[in-house]
Formats: sequence, C-alpha cells, structure tokens
Amino acid sequence: MNIPPIMEVGGILISSEILTERFCCDYEKCKGICCVEGDAGAPVTQEEIAGIEDALDTVWGDLSASAQSVIDKQGVAYADKDGDLVTSIVRGRDCVFTCYDGDNCLCALERAYRNGQTSFCKPISCALYPIREKNFGNGLIGLNYHRWAVCKDAVIKGKELDIPVYQFLKEPLIRRFGTEWYNELCEVATSLGL
Repeated sequence: MNIPPIMEVGGILISSEILTERFCCDYEKCKGICCVEGDAGAPVTQEEIAGIEDALDTVWGDLSASAQSVIDKQGVAYADKDGDLVTSIVRGRDCVFTCYDGDNCLCALERAYRNGQTSFCKPISCALYPIREKNFGNGLIGLNYHRWAVCKDAVIKGKELDIPVYQFLKEPLIRRFGTEWYNELCEVATSLGL
C-alpha cells in the first residue's frame, strides 16, 4: 500500500514516519543524554512555565548550583533565537532541570511528579520526543518525527522490539491530544496495514 508522507488525523497533520518508524528509549545505553545535548532548552508553553514555577521549590534541592544560578538570573525559561519559549539551559546545552543518578541524567520535574511531590510532570515536548509539534497558526498543528544522533540506540531498540513511534508515545500523545484522537490515529495505522 502506498502511504502518503503527510496525513490528517482528527484535524492534526502528521508525518507518516510517526506510524512507520520504530523507536523505544534505551536509557541503559543513552543515560538520558537528551537532557544535556542540544543548543536550546525544551519547548514550553506559558501554562507549562506556570506549572514549572509551581514545582520549583520542590525540585530546587535536586538542581545543580549552576542550574540554580541560571534560574535566579533568567527564570525557568527564555526565548530562544527563533523566539520560541524553551527551558533555561546551563553552559549553552544542559537543561536546568537535569539531575543525576550515577551516570544517568534524569528530569528533576518528572522524578518529583512520579514520587507524588508535584502535579506537574515535565514539558509535553519532552514527553513527546521524538515527535516534534509545530503550530502553524489558526489552530493548525503538525507532528513530525525528529531524528537525532543521540537517539540511535532508541531506534535500534525500537526496531528490535518492533515498536512504532506512535505506540511508544501512547501516554504522552493521549496526554496532549486525548484518547479519542489517539484511537483515531491507531485506526489510521490499522487501515494502512501498519
């Protein structure tokens, strides 16, 4: 069957790679490197900034002195070179909410959430990765599969386990777009024989 490169699901444009590519994070190999690589922080919304600020006192002790200093100077987020709001970063690359457990990089926000200490988990852009959301205006949203060399082990593991991107990201996709939309996405994948 010929699969179109872009399709519409529930009013959202999606790249077919979200259905066809395989992905499954392999933390044992990558050690959470996505939290400390890159040239900008994680994209955030104004609402997420408020949630992060509400959780800040809870996670403050888990943050490095450098991260605390950056937050004191510029806050939890800033506008990057494209004018998009992103989490603040340390030394031009590490997310300020990165904390460490041995060699593993963890998100202090997510850890506090999983421990029942806060109601805010982490930015949806982090949870949805390797899907990147693009707002085209007028309510039009597009979802693309993003390739990043630091995630090569996730691609390998995803292929070994035969887990499509959309299945790996079931929970965050439901969190962002709802169960009804996710079920429609699954129906589209099934109708395409995927």
